[in-house]
Amino acid sequence: SVGDLTWINQPEEVPDSFYEGALVIVTDTADTPRVSDPRFNQGSYLIKIDHHPNDDAYGDLYYVNTDASSCSEIIVDLINASEGQLKLTTEAARVLYAGIIGDTGRFLYNATTEHTFNVAAQLVSFGFDHSQVSQNLNEVTLNQAKLQSVVYDQLQFDGNGAAHMVITRALLAKLGVADDQVNSVVSTPGHLREVLLWSMYVEKEDGTYRVHFRSKGPIINGIAKAHHGGGHPLASGGNAVDVEEINQIVSEMKAAGAAYQIGQ
Repeated sequence: SVGDLTWINQPEEVPDSFYEGALVIVTDTADTPRVSDPRFNQGSYLIKIDHHPNDDAYGDLYYVNTDASSCSEIIVDLINASEGQLKLTTEAARVLYAGIIGDTGRFLYNATTEHTFNVAAQLVSFGFDHSQVSQNLNEVTLNQAKLQSVVYDQLQFDGNGAAHMVITRALLAKLGVADDQVNSVVSTPGHLREVLLWSMYVEKEDGTYRVHFRSKGPIINGIAKAHHGGGHPLASGGNAVDVEEINQIVSEMKAAGAAYQIGQ
């Protein structure tokens, strides 16, 4: 399921000494606060490979392609361009395929291109069980399913195709859903025909909110940037300090929906 990726692999324990004189490559991470290992800048040379807007151009060298569906797609392109210096294995193909179908919503989102399908076909040719990869990403726990039910039941419709939902810590505790499992319901409102764009607010331990922005058409990463975040034009993240800021974001999302519909 989304949030539980142990079926892909487990991160290795890396000692500090490993970074001495090292080439460090950070992938799929738009800005430095999001890098999972704070020692990322302790090597001799840092390369950033990403497909998010390059608002934080960190590293000694960066390769950013915002037209790519995923970093997995970019990595396969780099392997194919390496004239045999880099080689794919079956296990690497499985993991890269998981990255593509995860970032494209199993080829649902508009970042999916003809090239994306070609890369996916190349990876599938390695013979791993691609249907099992899809099944692993599709499955949710019973408690996650209960949270999805609550989202459908309590989703607030704000007009102009905009909707939002606040997920409190009390609700997560009641349902037995961990913070890292909430991602499995972020796309839930998008299944509704009446919803064009939506925001979800997940309460953090300090009482502030992590915000997920999603859209089927209106550009929403500008709103995310204005609220301590950023990301893709149709899928972004941000933060809200309190309910007042939530209400402000809800108003901005509603306005974005109205402007988009006028332009259609």
